[in-house]
Amino acid sequence: MLKRLHAKKPAQLGLALLAGIAFGFLLQKGGVTRYDVIIGQLLLEDHTVVRIMLSAVVVGTLGVHLLKSLGLAELHPKPGSFGSSVVGGLIFGVGFAVLGYCPGTVAGAVGQGSMDALMGGVVGILIGAGVFAALFPKLSRGLLAVGDFGDVTLPRLLKVNEWVIVLPVSVLIILLLWWLHGVGI
Repeated sequence: MLKRLHAKKPAQLGLALLAGIAFGFLLQKGGVTRYDVIIGQLLLEDHTVVRIMLSAVVVGTLGVHLLKSLGLAELHPKPGSFGSSVVGGLIFGVGFAVLGYCPGTVAGAVGQGSMDALMGGVVGILIGAGVFAALFPKLSRGLLAVGDFGDVTLPRLLKVNEWVIVLPVSVLIILLLWWLHGVGI
């Protein structure tokens, strides 16, 4: 079934649109499309964002690896480097701190009518993407290539079955979420 879907690009786009709508709906229902919640997270006063993101990490990790184990999906890790991680982290962090939204939450905020997200967020993302695209040829030969580690994954690096990493990490995140709830965070 998934191989047939892979051959039908319009069906893939439709499915992606539905998944995006569901994602935005869940972000909005979770409250993380509100500026005050994001700022509260940055000030370490409201931990809604971290709880939702950790929950999504567990669900996504288990779901993707289950699909892979059943032969319904293949993983294609992208190569990385320390340089690209630092540059990406800085771009994301500066945008997040200045605007008060990340790319996912800014889309959800626009969907609920937040004009600050539309004017600052979408415009800022487009300008930032344009600047990065213009600088990319030079950056890719220099800073982005520093500390290249390829497409390595933790299970591949440790030479273990992926479930040896996925299950304990998922359990640890669930325990962390349970602890955060227990202490009122």
